[in-house]
Formats: sequence, structure tokens, C-alpha cells
Amino acid sequence: MSNKIALVTGGSRGLGKNAVLKLAEQGIDIILTYNTQHHEAETVVREIEYIGAKAAALQLDVSNSQTFDSFIENVRSTLAKIWERDNFNFLVNNAGIGIHASFADTTEAQFDLLMNIHLKAPFFLTQKLLPLIADGGRILNVSSGLTRFCLPGYAAYSTMKGAMEVLTRYQAKELGARGIAVNILAPGAIETDFGGGTVRDNVQVNQYVAKNTALGRVGMPDDIGGMIAMLLSEHSGWANGQRIEASGGMFL
Repeated sequence: MSNKIALVTGGSRGLGKNAVLKLAEQGIDIILTYNTQHHEAETVVREIEYIGAKAAALQLDVSNSQTFDSFIENVRSTLAKIWERDNFNFLVNNAGIGIHASFADTTEAQFDLLMNIHLKAPFFLTQKLLPLIADGGRILNVSSGLTRFCLPGYAAYSTMKGAMEVLTRYQAKELGARGIAVNILAPGAIETDFGGGTVRDNVQVNQYVAKNTALGRVGMPDDIGGMIAMLLSEHSGWANGQRIEASGGMFL
């Protein structure tokens, strides 16, 4: 029997990279997307192949929905060429950016960019990929702990993530007839280069997060990559339409 395949957007760096490596360790093959970092993406492909899984890296700018149709065709041809298949099993809508701006100072351009990347892309990209997702598959969206607790500077970003939590429930309801489960993972503050690496590189921010987290430290990429792999495993098959937070207990 052929391996299951996961398509992970933004899989060339940060949490996405960690997730695809954890999935590969479970024997899952990978299609990962990157925006501009082709070399980084190909390096991740080599790492996945070293683990023993198959992988391919495809370019995708999630901020531009006009490119989605050509991306779908690229996925279709990649599946046929590498796997001799016409579908994949898991979709992880991970790609994203961070913009830190107060509600009073957020520009319309910043709002539109965040909406295009964090809400419009997962909505329409998932819609267009539905014919390629195998019945009985799984979709995992990505939210943020910031939809439960509030920190100044993330009004627009968190608004999009909150909308994704609602969308996740609707997707679960409407795709259930195909046996497709849909959940959303909400990470807390994690040490990555996301948003300029603030949590990782700013000592004061790092200490503030650790002090306000029940487990006493900031999250690491392994904490989230492992959760993504778990939520796509057969052991989590009955979880559906759920928001799962992985924050170590921030602001309990």
C-alpha cells in the first residue's frame, strides 16, 4: 500500500518545516509549498528523503488567489509524476506572516494582506483542492492562542484567525459526508523566525511569555510539529470540528 501524502503550505521554514519532518518520520510523504525560498525548500525535501519519505516542493504565493488554479494543476501533475496517484490525504493550511500593529494604527493595506494570507487563501485554496483530497482524509488549519487571550498589536491578525476557527467548524460539517475531518490548531508563543523572531530573540518577550505559561517556558517548534503529526494520525480520527490549543498553558 502506498504511503499517505500530506500537502503543507509554508513547509520550508519555521513550524511548517518542523511539521513536515515529523510527518515524514511517521512514514507520510510530503508536498510542501514555499513562496520565495526555493533553496531552503529543496533542502527540506532532501531532509525528508533522508528520513525515507518521498517529497516535492512547489512554489505558491498564498497572498495571490489568482495563482491558485495553476498551483492546483501543478499539484495534480506532481501527484501523477512522483506518486502515480490523483489524490492526497492531508492538507495543512500553515503558511502565514506576522504583522504587529495596534488597532489604532493598522492600515487597510496591512489588513488586506493579513486577510488574503490567513483567511482568503485557506478558504479558496482548500475549496479548489477538494477534488484532490481523498475521501477519509483530514484538513488541519492553523489559528493562534491570540484568539483566546489578547496582547496589544495583533487585532487584525487575530481577527483572521478567529474567522478561521469558525470556518473550520463549517468545513467539518460540510465535508463530513466524505469522511473528511477538519480541525484547527492554535499554537501559543513559539521560538521561530515568525514575525521577525520576536519571541525567540527578544529576551524580555521570551521571559514574559515563560512567566505567564503554566509549564514555565516558551514553546519550541518541536512542540507544534509533534502536535500536527498527532492530529493527522489515526489516533486522532474522531476529533472533528475542534480548536486544539498547544500553548503550554499560556494565560490560564
